[in-house]
Amino acid sequence: MFSDPASRPALAYPAATGAPLRVGMIGIGTVGLGTWRVLQRNQMAIAGRAGRPINIVAVAARNLTRAAQLLGDAPGVALTSDPLQLATRPDIDVLVEVAGGTGPAREWVLAAIAHGKHVVTANKALLAEHGNEIFAAAHQRGVAVAYEGAVAVSIPIVKALREGLAANQVEWVEGIVNGTTNFILTRMREAGLGFDEALAEAQALGYAEADPSFDVDGIDAAHKTALLAANAFGMPVRFSQAHVEGIRALQAVDVACAERLGYRVKLLGIARLQDEGVHLRVHPALVPADHLLAAVNGAMNGVLVKGDASGITMHYGAGAGSETTASAVIADLIDLARQTLDGRRPCVPGLAFHPHAQVDRPVLPMASVRTAHYLRVPLARREAMAELAAALGARGVTPVTMSVHVQPSGAHAGLHALIVTAPVADGVAQHAAGQLEGLSACCGPVARLRIERLD
Repeated sequence: MFSDPASRPALAYPAATGAPLRVGMIGIGTVGLGTWRVLQRNQMAIAGRAGRPINIVAVAARNLTRAAQLLGDAPGVALTSDPLQLATRPDIDVLVEVAGGTGPAREWVLAAIAHGKHVVTANKALLAEHGNEIFAAAHQRGVAVAYEGAVAVSIPIVKALREGLAANQVEWVEGIVNGTTNFILTRMREAGLGFDEALAEAQALGYAEADPSFDVDGIDAAHKTALLAANAFGMPVRFSQAHVEGIRALQAVDVACAERLGYRVKLLGIARLQDEGVHLRVHPALVPADHLLAAVNGAMNGVLVKGDASGITMHYGAGAGSETTASAVIADLIDLARQTLDGRRPCVPGLAFHPHAQVDRPVLPMASVRTAHYLRVPLARREAMAELAAALGARGVTPVTMSVHVQPSGAHAGLHALIVTAPVADGVAQHAAGQLEGLSACCGPVARLRIERLD
């Protein structure tokens, strides 16, 4: 078979007859170049699905010489170093924004909307921080903002929530939505690496940036989870109110101990609808080792959705990459080409619900979230287990299982109590874990991780 997509023979399709969809693209980096290449390689099939050709007619880039080289001096494609000029050109139907960032990108996108242009973006930070303003402006102007490439990349999860699962009252969305951290956690488990070693490996392979903060600190996952929650529950985007923890402080000993107990550690994005509001959180958690999400390894993503009618659906795919993201960007362009054929107005709401039907649901405090917990307590003496159980019980935490683990070497060498608790409010568990550190039976910091049952 053909390992290189560019080497595959192009299939012949009848020429599409509709007027071309004219696209202006800001950015010719990883995603922009992937978008250009896939559009060129699959142009006939794309036009056949869209009902008309999709043509990139202008590109904005910082380095015009480099852009011309990457595009192969493509005839009919205008180049400019001014993204704002591109956003306001009268001969462009859709602005594709794949440059990233939030400040200038917000200005470009709002300018395009004001000039009656549809927008396609893979910029999750832009929509997480300014999405409410952008979607409101698009609705008022009668244009669409599409962003499948901003969430879980090759997984069409936005389309699933907006269309495929539209009949459901969605109860929760949970999943692995950051490929970099999933790769790091996979290597920590499989190879016994510490966080720093696994991160260095991810950077060497191109899975992690030189500054990995957005990924390893959970911010990228929180951007995506906030967008998923808005689509699932008919609410505004509430990224600023999400609870966000990353994996930077995670210890290799806890990844190994979780495995001993029948769990795997994953960085999860979680949105759950409650009677009084929404739990919106990103943090590392223990997942049962026999669960589908536990088998999502490497840089892959996996998202679960629970609907009242559909039950639980699983969505799986690549979480990063040039052409994988381009696949989602072009799918949005095809949708727009279909919806606006013959001058029609786009009919799918940007956040799944029409604006008048949205509910401003409050984001509930993390302290109120009830889950089981994993505790690792460094022991001063083996016979202290009863003392720990009594101390937890006195603080409202019920141990379900308790065992002693001997760590033979390394920074955490010695005896450790491994405790799995019954479900309890997060604030109560946090307080109890802190109190254990004051006991004579404890000889170091107590590690605490939440356990997600995913049902």
